[in-house]
Amino acid sequence: MSTQTNKVEELIELRAQARLGGGEKAIEKQHAQGKYTARERITMLLDEGSFEELDMFVQHRSHNFGMEKKQFLGDGVVTGYGTINGRLVYLFAQDFTVIGGSLSETMALKICKVMDLAMQMGAPVIGLNDSGGARIQEGVNALAGYAEIFQRNILASGVVPQISTILGPCAGGAVYSPALTDFTIMVQGASYMFLTGPKVVETVTHEVVTQEQLGGAEVHARKSGVSHFSVEKEEDAIDLVRKLLSFLPQNNMEETPVKPTSDPIDRLEDSLNEIIPDNANQAYDMYEVIGAIVDDGEFLEVHADYAKNIIVGFARFNGRSVGIVANQPKALAGVLDINASRKAARFVRFCDAFNVPLVTLVDVPGFLPGTGQEYGGVIVHGAKLLYAYGEATVPKVTVTLRKSYGGAHIVMSCKQLRGDMNYAWPTAEIAVMGGAGAVEVLYAKEAKESSDPAKVLAEKEAEYNKAFANPYNAAKYGYIDDVIEPRNTRFRIIRALQQLATKKQVNPAKKHDNIPL
Repeated sequence: MSTQTNKVEELIELRAQARLGGGEKAIEKQHAQGKYTARERITMLLDEGSFEELDMFVQHRSHNFGMEKKQFLGDGVVTGYGTINGRLVYLFAQDFTVIGGSLSETMALKICKVMDLAMQMGAPVIGLNDSGGARIQEGVNALAGYAEIFQRNILASGVVPQISTILGPCAGGAVYSPALTDFTIMVQGASYMFLTGPKVVETVTHEVVTQEQLGGAEVHARKSGVSHFSVEKEEDAIDLVRKLLSFLPQNNMEETPVKPTSDPIDRLEDSLNEIIPDNANQAYDMYEVIGAIVDDGEFLEVHADYAKNIIVGFARFNGRSVGIVANQPKALAGVLDINASRKAARFVRFCDAFNVPLVTLVDVPGFLPGTGQEYGGVIVHGAKLLYAYGEATVPKVTVTLRKSYGGAHIVMSCKQLRGDMNYAWPTAEIAVMGGAGAVEVLYAKEAKESSDPAKVLAEKEAEYNKAFANPYNAAKYGYIDDVIEPRNTRFRIIRALQQLATKKQVNPAKKHDNIPL
C-alpha cells in the first residue's frame, strides 16, 4: 500500500471521527432528549448534497483544568455553507454532544469566519443554537469569543438577513447574539433563553422558578417578545427558516424574490364590502382581510403571540414579497400600546433595511391610556413606530379601513410620513378623535346649558360624524389619494406596488440616526 493511500485512509478516518462529534454515547443521549444532532439539523435545513463544511479539523487550545485531554475535531460547532431552494446561505450549528456545546475561543473563530464570508458574499447567516454557554475552563478567552460574534452581528445587521434558531439551552451572554439577529425561533419544551438561571434568580431575588417559566419558548413568544416564532418541534423550526428565507432578499442590495402565482391580480373579494360592522364599537377579524387580499391567502406572521393588537408578517402581492402591518380590532380594539409599537417598529425597520415594500392596514382608535402605559414610556415607544415609518424609503401603501384617530393616525404610515399611496375605504373615519369624545370637548358648555344635554350631544355627534368621520375630508386635502371599494383592495394595492417598483428616495447623509430607544 502506497504512502498516498495511507494518507487518504487517514483523512477518511479523521472525517468519520469528526462527524461523530462527542461520540456515539453522547449522540444517543441527544436523541434520548428528543433532539437532533448538529449535522442532522444541517441535513434537514439545506438542499440535499449542498453542504460544504469548513474547519472540520479545528481543535481548542486550552490546557487548563485537564482540557488538553478533551479534544474533539471541530470543537463543538459545525460550520459551512450550502443552499436553500438553490440560494446560498452560511450557517453554524452548535454541537451539544461536544462539551455541552460550550463556546470556546476556537469555536468563536469558526463562527466568525462564516459570518465574515456571509458579509463578503452577501448571503444570509443562520445560527442553530444549542449550547451550555461559555466554556468556563477558557475564562476570558471564551468571553472575548462571544464579543467577536456580537460585533459581527452588529455589522451584519441590515446588510444580510440573520436568523437564530434556539434548539436547546441558550443562557448567559450567549443570548445576546440571537437578540442582535433579525429573527429568533424557539422550540416549545426544548429551548430556553435567559441571562441568569433559576438558581441565581432564587439566590438573589428568592423567586423559585423553573427554566421553562423563566425563559421557555412560550414565555419569550407571549410575554417578552424576545422570540419571533414559537414552534412545537425542531422539524417545524427548520421548515420555518426555509419558508422565512423565501420572502427575503439575499442582502440589502437586492430586491425581494418573486414567486410565480396563478392568483389573479384583479380578483374581487365581495366579502370585504360587508366586513365592517355597522356598530363602530364592534370588532371584526383583520386576519380575514389579510387572507382575502394577498396571493393565495398565504401569510407568514411574525410575533404572532406577542402584542396581538397589531399584526405583522410577510405575504406576496402578484408574486412579490411585502411586509404587512395591520391593527387588529379583535384585540384591545386595535389600540397602539408600548408592546405593539415596539413590535411594529422593529418589523418596519427590518423591511426598510431589506427593500421589502410595506402595506399598512389601518383601524386604530388611538393609544392605550393609563398610568401603566405612561409610566412605561408609551410616548417614546410610540415614537419608535412613528420614526420607523418616517425613516423608511421602501414603497409604502396604506389602506384605512375604519378608525384612524389622533396621534395613532399619524403613526400608522400617514401621507405626511411619506406614505406613497394612501387609500381609504368608504367606512374610514379619519379625525382627531371619535365623535363622542369630540363633541364633549366642543359642546360641553352648550349641553350643560340645555334642558336635554344628552339630546344636544347626540345631535352634535351626528353632525360631527357627517363632517369629519369619513374619508372624504382627508381626501379633499390630498391626504388620501383615493377612496376605494373594499372588494377592489387587492387590485389597487398591486397596481400601487407596480407603480412604486422603481421608487428612489434617499434620506439625508448622516453617520447614523438616533431612533428614540
